[in-house]
Amino acid sequence: KAVTLALVSGWLTTGPRVSEFEQAFARHCGAAQGVAVNSGTAALHAAMRALGVGPGDEVIVPALTFAASANAALYEGARPVFADVEADTLLIDPVSAAAKITPKTRAIVAVDYAGQPADYDRLRDLAGARGIALVADACHAPGATYHGRAAGTLADISCFSFHPVKHMTTCEGGMCVTDDADMAAHMRRFRNHGIDSDHRSREAAGAHAYDMVELGYNYRLPDVLCALGLAQLPRLSGWIAARQRIAALYNDALAGQADVVPLKLHAGRTHAYHLYVVKLAGHIDRDTVFARLRADGIGANVHYGPVHLHSHYRKLGYGPGLAPVAEAVSKQILTLPMFPAMTEADVNRVVTALRRGIS
Repeated sequence: KAVTLALVSGWLTTGPRVSEFEQAFARHCGAAQGVAVNSGTAALHAAMRALGVGPGDEVIVPALTFAASANAALYEGARPVFADVEADTLLIDPVSAAAKITPKTRAIVAVDYAGQPADYDRLRDLAGARGIALVADACHAPGATYHGRAAGTLADISCFSFHPVKHMTTCEGGMCVTDDADMAAHMRRFRNHGIDSDHRSREAAGAHAYDMVELGYNYRLPDVLCALGLAQLPRLSGWIAARQRIAALYNDALAGQADVVPLKLHAGRTHAYHLYVVKLAGHIDRDTVFARLRADGIGANVHYGPVHLHSHYRKLGYGPGLAPVAEAVSKQILTLPMFPAMTEADVNRVVTALRRGIS
């Protein structure tokens, strides 16, 4: 109904629902400003621009993540520097990140892998003392908390995704949230070709002239899709609670299974469970298990291979040995199905197939 009303409202692209969605999502996160864009990738790119990342700069990123976490630095001419991950959580390892800092380091991107927040206190200590910006790639973690603080309030800029596989969707879309009004204004300009106004604001002012003050991109999120986001947002907490319930069922079903170990949840953090990831024992061929599960009708997956081992990054001079933990654990991890409508019977079916697959 919300989408239909938007379609007949006269606004299809940047209309009133965009700012309404921005404000509602930022309020949900506990942040002052929201900037809607057309993907989580665009959100990460906008964050890099707002922070002034550019040629000659370095951006520290965990090696085990989706490529967009690192690509955003490349878009602005900076060099991604890959930190290793904690073996039991796959979150960025603050010790490794500290070792990667140089005078060229402009930002650290913390990825809330699978839905668990990274160690923001230690990362903030690393970054703040050196004047380095901290960005949260929270695309897996809306609704997660870190020592009572919500995802979206843990970094200088936090980036979210509304891709269809995420907790809530706008078909495609993303959001940056921040408490810095100047950076929010910069990102809104950046998403609109670097132009200092949009059609709606010019119409309200009775004006036609505009100025392109920097090189930007067309990263706008249409009004219609923001209407979908506004309709989804009130359901987000319930969907996260359902994912947490399903994760608890998985944990109980896998308890005592020596060959399959769920990722660790640190004390003081709540997990949003975009993904439910397990580690298989080293003697098990993960790809064989993956193939057996797929043949059994189970939608298993793998998240992710190390970014620095992708062909494009190898062409840029990256290669094996940069992140030994990530490189090793990426061969052991397996993502099991996770979606709010799963039942206990579904979980038991998956676990039964997994046990069969590793036997």
